[in-house]
Amino acid sequence: MIGLIEIAKNVLLDCMNLKKEETLLVITDTLKYHIGEAFYEAGLELGCESLLMAMRVRSVSGEEPPAAVAKAMLEADVIVCPTEESLTHTDAKIAAAARGARIGTMPGITEEMFTQGAITADFKEVERRTLVLTEMLSKADEAVIEKDGLVMKLNLRGRKGVASTGVYKEAGTSGNLPSGEAYIAPVENGVSGETVIDGSMVGIGTLRTPLKAVVQNGQLQCIEGEGTENLEILFEKPQNGIVAELGIGTNEKALLCGNTLEDEKVYGTVHIAFGTNTSFGGENKADCHMDGIILKPTLYLDGQLVIREGEFVLC
Repeated sequence: MIGLIEIAKNVLLDCMNLKKEETLLVITDTLKYHIGEAFYEAGLELGCESLLMAMRVRSVSGEEPPAAVAKAMLEADVIVCPTEESLTHTDAKIAAAARGARIGTMPGITEEMFTQGAITADFKEVERRTLVLTEMLSKADEAVIEKDGLVMKLNLRGRKGVASTGVYKEAGTSGNLPSGEAYIAPVENGVSGETVIDGSMVGIGTLRTPLKAVVQNGQLQCIEGEGTENLEILFEKPQNGIVAELGIGTNEKALLCGNTLEDEKVYGTVHIAFGTNTSFGGENKADCHMDGIILKPTLYLDGQLVIREGEFVLC
């Protein structure tokens, strides 16, 4: 625990800029309680008002926290969320950020991820690359993903890119910890085509064999491959199968490990997600937010080659 506390203190200072006069709220669950407790103890040692709330594990990423937790989030200055399932795309997080909280979400975080991989990156370089790509996403009307002969086109017109740099020092800023991705909400009915998801998939983990996803007018038509019986929620109602996100990994230290928190940050990957996107400029509210990572993709933005088989051509 002592080692975890020291690392948590560094994260709170370097990434969240926590001050003694501020209130820190740690939201955790039964599976990640030991990490949540480390953040709570770190907050106490840093001299701030440190609060810890533990809840049952959410059933799926994107499920709202209990009302009492959501209410507490509205009163905190800094919020960190080491949880099994993601709170990143919840209404509670949106509301707390709108009130000025600085929020770091850590879905699926493990002790190993505290000491290696994405969290050890040079975040100045991650920030630089992420901001460049975010601007490119914001300016683009269309993205095209090519992978193993399959093509998927995504309408980005009118949507604004979001930079998740892993540094949240300004009021109302939020994102994953650790981080390193530029992402955007495509137009909900503006995605069509096919792609291979071969890195990892929420609900399955690291993929031993690729999945094939077919999308028409923004809606997931089918997803085939080993483990897809764990993805049934995507077909339980139409909103759950909407393509919600296009993301680009920008962290050279991130390691593919079966945990989306780290996997979607892997340098030179792209990911698509299905479900909720209301927290970053979209209009779809669903019961889930489930990401699938595509390794060594080729990506075009408005016809300009950005990534060629997993290597950045620009930035």
